[in-house]
Amino acid sequence: MSANASTILVVEDDDIVRMLIVDVLEELEYTVLEADDGDAALEILADPGKAIDLMMTDHGLPGMDGRELSQKARQLRPALPILFASGYAETIEVPGDMHVIGKPFSIDQLRDKVKSILE
Repeated sequence: MSANASTILVVEDDDIVRMLIVDVLEELEYTVLEADDGDAALEILADPGKAIDLMMTDHGLPGMDGRELSQKARQLRPALPILFASGYAETIEVPGDMHVIGKPFSIDQLRDKVKSILE
């Protein structure tokens, strides 16, 4: 059993970016679930057997964007913490109970942001 018992759902349409984020989070000993779009993420979120402690989503997903996904995710899991990743972090507006990390981010920035949300 890892030191971090938390499970993070990573939603990112860019395969390389998603793989890098997943690798970093797994290196930090989180359990990671992956989705390449909003529909796939909602399928995972709709499964009551899956414990998810944080959803990290690209804000600029094609089709259903991160904001729309976050609204639908909160209908399924009202208390789910949500972290948006965006290359335009300083210009996007998110509700006060959601979080943003700017792309590109360092491993340390990702680690610190995720840790602060999950504590």
